[in-house]
Amino acid sequence: MSAFIAQNFVPLMFAGLLFFLLTGIPVAFGLAATGLLFGFIGMEAGLFPLNMFQALPLRVFGIMQNDTLLAIPFFTLMGIVLERSGMAEDLLETVGQVFGPLRGGLAVAVILVGALLAATTGVVAAAVISMGLISLPIMLRYGYNRTIATGTITASGTLAQAIPPSLVLIVLADQLGRSVGDMYAGALIPGLMLVGLYLLFIAGVALVKPQWVPALPPEARIYREGNGASGHRSLLVLLVVCAVAGYAWSRVHEPLINGWTERTTPAPGDEVFILSMTVAALLALLLALANRVLRFGLLSKLAEQVTFVLIPPLVLIFLVLGTIFLGVATPTEGGAMGAVGALVMAFARRQLTMKLMRQALDSTAKLSTFVLFILIGSTVFSFTFNAADGHYWVEHLFDKLPGGELGFLLVVNLLVFVLGMFIDFFEIAFIVVPILAPVAGKMGIDLIWFGVILAMNLQTSFLTPPFGFALFYLRSVAAKRDYQDRVTGQTIPAVTTAQIYKGSIAFIILQLCMVAAVIAFPGLVSGGLQKIETIDADKALETMGLPEPMAEPGAEAADPAASAASAVEASLPSPEPAASEPAEEDPMKALEEAMKKDAKK
Repeated sequence: MSAFIAQNFVPLMFAGLLFFLLTGIPVAFGLAATGLLFGFIGMEAGLFPLNMFQALPLRVFGIMQNDTLLAIPFFTLMGIVLERSGMAEDLLETVGQVFGPLRGGLAVAVILVGALLAATTGVVAAAVISMGLISLPIMLRYGYNRTIATGTITASGTLAQAIPPSLVLIVLADQLGRSVGDMYAGALIPGLMLVGLYLLFIAGVALVKPQWVPALPPEARIYREGNGASGHRSLLVLLVVCAVAGYAWSRVHEPLINGWTERTTPAPGDEVFILSMTVAALLALLLALANRVLRFGLLSKLAEQVTFVLIPPLVLIFLVLGTIFLGVATPTEGGAMGAVGALVMAFARRQLTMKLMRQALDSTAKLSTFVLFILIGSTVFSFTFNAADGHYWVEHLFDKLPGGELGFLLVVNLLVFVLGMFIDFFEIAFIVVPILAPVAGKMGIDLIWFGVILAMNLQTSFLTPPFGFALFYLRSVAAKRDYQDRVTGQTIPAVTTAQIYKGSIAFIILQLCMVAAVIAFPGLVSGGLQKIETIDADKALETMGLPEPMAEPGAEAADPAASAASAVEASLPSPEPAASEPAEEDPMKALEEAMKKDAKK
């Protein structure tokens, strides 16, 4: 029996974990129970020492001391305060009025607001429920195809998983051992491209099936000037002026910021983009304030409404991301600044009440505790898993795959896609990612790229039946029976579950296309990362005026960039040295002696 357990310990661990999950107990406790149970079984079978779990409390305290995880409650608090203060309702109404006169305009507004809510709230449930309550009745009122309407709302809500500052990216960065700022920078371009892909899909539907996505009728447009104009011309002029200001900043960004930060490397593209957008947004806000205070009358009602509703959350998220990308603030500090900014915005909107604060703090504490307990449970599981050399078992499981790196990525993405149909993204991030990350690292895969691929794939977990959470969120607020519309007086048929599921299919395909694009073009991720210059050790010693390490005569010179172990091995004398051969000079000893001589001088 002991021999059987020893030979099949890792597969038995996975079977035990599956058993605990199927019993219905919380995932955190199932992970911890599996790790502890199989740890004790391994000790009884003689596989592990009896004192194996002595280091476990230190691991748990290490989790509690991880400053990176503080970003989770900060960004969660920021999102919940903004969502509860009525920002989503104002955004949907305003952006809907801007794009409403176009075919597909309401769907475009839902996608853009979904992207903005993703960057500010980062909470899928809040985004889907808000848009389902506000936008879905309007889309059904004016004859939108139900599949397109429901699919647009659920897919736009899942953008919170891929657009920084995403909670998923924070967790993945922690599990992969990489910087959260680098993960944000790597995910920015793919996330924005996915938004563009959604918009192209809606544009294609408007061209091929215009009756599926009709424009708002004139009586539904609430912002009009005294002469009957819609006000779009004034908004367009303001947009052009701010775009020119943003472009002008992008031309002078590098010399200004490099001079301020004393940086010698070129400015990363994502940093230039975020700060240029910040300058443009601030200019729009200042112009709108000046127009209202001084009563110039240069901006239309629509332009003013768009500026005062859309620009404050944009400025907040640009400042948060900009300080992180510049290196001025860590993600934790950026999250704290975002939370304070959200409280200030709620106060300015006169929505900062004790009830809102109680709800926001309660939800933040629940989510943070949920994440922390899963992380502790996964740590207990991985403790026993690594003690059993499970990472080698997983590595051997993948090393026979055809296609090398590409084959590994395809199998991993298929695994994550299937798991996403049944379990939450947090469970996938804490159970699957720590097992796969060492294998990806040994194959030479850049872990930032790997993390962004997984983040894009994890979006599908909210849309894939049977347990797509975004589908359930919309189902909870969509009409379950026929109702009479309060504006038109017409009877609107109920939204069926089948229509919600069917609407997600097209957007799942779009998300998988984006995953394939990130795999095929790694530059979409690595292009946003700052390149680090490598230092030549010989040139550094020459600059310092120190002697170079002496190589053994007749032996190959050691690589200056090699590890210390390689340098010592390369400096060992040959098996049969000549009697007159000089003794080997230790490079570190030579360096110390040279520094002592310089100190005496």
